[in-house]
Amino acid sequence: MLRNDSEDRRSFLKLLAAAPLFATIGARNLAAAVTSTVNKSAAADASAEVYTRLGLRPLINARGTWTYLTGSLELPEVRKAAELASHHFIDIFELQRAAGKRLAELSGAEDGMVTSGAAGAIASATAACIAGTDQKNIWQLPDTTGLKSEIIMLGGRISFDSAIRLCGGKLVLCGSVDELASMLNSNTAMVYTTFRDEVRLVPAIRITKAAGVPMLIDDAAGIPPFENVKRFANLGADMFCFSGGKGLSGPQCSGVLFGRHDLMEAARANTAPWEGSICRPMKVGKEEIIGVLAALEYWSTADLNALNAEWKSRVERTKKLVDTVPGVTTDIAIPKGGNSYPTLSVIWDEAKFGLTVDQCAEQLRAGEPRIEVLTNNNPSLLTVVHEGMPAAGGAHRPPRPNRISIISMTLKPGEDVIVGNRLRQVLNDARKKASA
Repeated sequence: MLRNDSEDRRSFLKLLAAAPLFATIGARNLAAAVTSTVNKSAAADASAEVYTRLGLRPLINARGTWTYLTGSLELPEVRKAAELASHHFIDIFELQRAAGKRLAELSGAEDGMVTSGAAGAIASATAACIAGTDQKNIWQLPDTTGLKSEIIMLGGRISFDSAIRLCGGKLVLCGSVDELASMLNSNTAMVYTTFRDEVRLVPAIRITKAAGVPMLIDDAAGIPPFENVKRFANLGADMFCFSGGKGLSGPQCSGVLFGRHDLMEAARANTAPWEGSICRPMKVGKEEIIGVLAALEYWSTADLNALNAEWKSRVERTKKLVDTVPGVTTDIAIPKGGNSYPTLSVIWDEAKFGLTVDQCAEQLRAGEPRIEVLTNNNPSLLTVVHEGMPAAGGAHRPPRPNRISIISMTLKPGEDVIVGNRLRQVLNDARKKASA
């Protein structure tokens, strides 16, 4: 294929911009060859031996804080706090109440509790709204005979609504705030939503409060920024929850639920360590509770602008390397809503390259070191799940355009160059093969 002078100049300038990174890659390879310790995978790190001895391949996580990839890496402050907590026995009932007071101080909510993930928070909140603190009702769940049991799903279904259904909640789908008031009735126990914008939340909260029905806001990936914690409290939300193992960088198997004191008392009454409670299996230990507090205390004073600058610099290095491949378009942006980290998007003409997005992702996964990137594919989602509201004719929302995305927050220092170089090689090889 012929290229014009303008394309040649652009390619030359992109190669020139990436020259220092190529020099870094060359220096690393030379050093590895001299020392005979070629670091071809994360297994070269001695700490990875706990996995490699089981025949597993640790990976470079450029996909983000996905649970199946173990979320995020714990903050040093979290590791230290959890390790200290592990040295002592404590009464968990007392610890959860004391933690609730500290969570209230940090958030501005009346109370809080540490849960087994955001899904655990959803379950505890649901049980609280259905059974309250009456032990007869708590023991009765998931049988809701004689109890309010309808849970209005404002915005439609989610893949985690099994956390509601396992407590006996009956899902009632509601597409918009305009429909909400007419759907509330004497059997409504709770309204659940993933809406996070004030345009919809403010009127929804006004409606539910007037009806005396509590609402739970699920913002699992909403930290950072820490301001979301105080924002929901200031809006007067009855309950709101976050994951502990995503952006919060706390213990992976943790979450946090904030809300009204009476609802938090009921949530604790329906959850471990109470024997006979529906959420008894959703246990959190002293290490998770103390670890979550340490994570929240870190984020309450963290300089997010400085962190974003560091994260952005990582994907900028990746971008410079990928940009050297003719025909590839890249962009860096911070997504709105959850998972708000500087993110690199990589797009190419799949037909011209003879390489699909999923094929590229698979080559990165199969190579050494193993690299996971974000695409539309979700290996942890049941294929039968449909989220949101069914459209006319029973159809659901069409999929988003597929592309490779590199999430900066889960990259460790130096991995940005490795990812950029490997992605550049895969794309370049495909381009050359297609044009041969």
